[in-house]
Amino acid sequence: MKEAPLNFWSLYSHGFARIAACTGHTVIADPHANAEAVLRQARRCADEGVAVAVFPELGLTGYSIEDLLLQDALLDQVEAALHTLVAGSAELLPVLVVGAPLRHRHRIYNCAVIVHRGRVLGVVPKSYPPNYREFYERRQIADGHDERGGTIRVAGAEVPFGVDLLFAAEDVPGLVLHTEICEDMWVPVPPSAEAALAGATVLVNLSGSPITVGRAEDRALLCRSASSRCLAAYVYAAAGLGESTTDLSWDGQTMIYENGVLLAESERFPAGDQYAVADVDLDLLRQERHRMGTFDDNRRAHAARTGDFRTVSFELDPPRTDLGLRRRVERFPFVPADPDRLALDCYEAYNIQVAGLQQRLAAIGGPKVVIGVSGGLDSTHALIVAARAMDRAGRPRSDILAFTLPGFATSDHTKDNAHKLMRALGVTAAELDITPTARLMLKEIGHPFAAGEPVYDVTFENVQAGLRTDYLFRLANQRGGIVLGTGDLSELALGWSTYGVGDQMSHYNVNSGVPKTFIQHLIRWVISSEQFDDETGKVLAAILDTEISPELVPGEEMQSTESKIGPYALHDFTLFQVLRYGFRPSKVAFLAWHAWHDPQAGAWPPGFPEAKRVAYDLAEIRHWLEVFCRRFFAFSQFKRSAMPNGPKVSAGGSLSPRGDWRAPSDGNAESWLRDLSRFDFEAAAAEAR
Repeated sequence: MKEAPLNFWSLYSHGFARIAACTGHTVIADPHANAEAVLRQARRCADEGVAVAVFPELGLTGYSIEDLLLQDALLDQVEAALHTLVAGSAELLPVLVVGAPLRHRHRIYNCAVIVHRGRVLGVVPKSYPPNYREFYERRQIADGHDERGGTIRVAGAEVPFGVDLLFAAEDVPGLVLHTEICEDMWVPVPPSAEAALAGATVLVNLSGSPITVGRAEDRALLCRSASSRCLAAYVYAAAGLGESTTDLSWDGQTMIYENGVLLAESERFPAGDQYAVADVDLDLLRQERHRMGTFDDNRRAHAARTGDFRTVSFELDPPRTDLGLRRRVERFPFVPADPDRLALDCYEAYNIQVAGLQQRLAAIGGPKVVIGVSGGLDSTHALIVAARAMDRAGRPRSDILAFTLPGFATSDHTKDNAHKLMRALGVTAAELDITPTARLMLKEIGHPFAAGEPVYDVTFENVQAGLRTDYLFRLANQRGGIVLGTGDLSELALGWSTYGVGDQMSHYNVNSGVPKTFIQHLIRWVISSEQFDDETGKVLAAILDTEISPELVPGEEMQSTESKIGPYALHDFTLFQVLRYGFRPSKVAFLAWHAWHDPQAGAWPPGFPEAKRVAYDLAEIRHWLEVFCRRFFAFSQFKRSAMPNGPKVSAGGSLSPRGDWRAPSDGNAESWLRDLSRFDFEAAAAEAR
């Protein structure tokens, strides 16, 4: 296998493969016309860099020809058309998966013929021809489920034949195909399930499937389920126009699912050629299987079958040029852009947090809740979670002891918002100014600030952060409470917290599983779903408009967290890809550029302010990726290793050492930084311009 050159802009350099599910106008019982139609679509797919193109069941003859399948004249023409198809594929990129009836021994088999660059790689028979309701296939077609280990002569060559075939691209790691046909996916244990356990990542289904009311939804359910259970891509192509309408009709449905997510689908009931095209993430599928150990446990339980699969290898030789990216990449992977999905996620996340706190309070004797309220997003959200937990427990909100703890740089705006929110919620509110104690501590440790010098170093900042936490813990001791943490998942990832006697510590932290970019949407949902009264909603809306700031350093301009450590939008994007899928930084950069380079492209989450719809170029993405890698892998794990309890909220993962993320506190970032160095980002950025 030849070594492929690395081009940052090529999807094939980042673990993707472009897949197409094709349908078109079938000419009944005319294999040559249908072969030409396949080649026409194959050439179009080749121009677009498609690796695999899947066509409908019995596409060379039409699915609906019934006893014509037993006519020698037709079967002779099928074989001749296959010669034409194979020859026509010689200079084309895609692996073509084409349906055809083939004679073998004493029967006719409904087959998928896998063709690539002038040769037939193998032939897979349909395992379970149906014989119920409108189907009568067993009259003509042999059952192929027990065909394993055999060969068949087709297009002038002896090739592998059976349901035990995998087709693996040597030069596209992870691209392993398996084929099943129509009814095969409707049975309780479909062939694709065994194939996935044997190593297949892209499961394809050539389908006839006449349409009746509700059947399209059933097909989609099965495809989605298969892709999710098998941790695979599932590619479905159904017959459309041209099939006989003697008693049935056809809709040409095509779909591509990946691990339960719909990547692409085409218009149903098309007048001509249609296809769904998507870039399948082979790395994602591999990573999911690595993480889900029960997947391989299941393989070993069925090793007697899955161990006997045969692998047919081929070299795809994909283009290493910029083909774009044919898949939706969420700017905010923790925050879906679909309004209905976002509303459901917010409902679940908020109630996960509320239920977690309610249970913790009940389990430890119903203490009061002590919380520091700054007027920022994190403490605001933790406070409204605590208020709802008290409501559900039938306790007064006055059992929440909320404190503002202004320091040297606390602004009147945020402090006023904090007081307004506490009043609106009816909690027990107080203000405790930490500056006198902070001045005393700075003086006693000999800090230059105490002598009048404008030195605002990490010690200056952490004296304030530490005092706030120290006061809260002592107040909790004094008043029979627990300290409720407010720090979020993004801050844990970056180590943006003061360790020990600081905001890293609490008795329980309801926000530890919530990323920074999600919290604003949770608060918007709380407002829009009227969880609280109008006055509370108005205060929450005002807080949403406030700059994210630790407010620790005095100055004319508000201290900006993101100006120091980078935009949370990019850091949360990276965190999701690293935590959920273990992706390389170079791949994260490729995805981030496609998500963020054009603010006009793609969907934004509902309610996201127009003024904040920014773009990031490749240089910015690469810079902040390095910052993330250094902070996440080489610096901040010791803070996470000692983090308090708190509920996991997102499927993207949590950073609890008792949950999703267990790592050494004395690690380093060298492997991740070396990966970034594999690509010439300056040259790639110049190309993008």
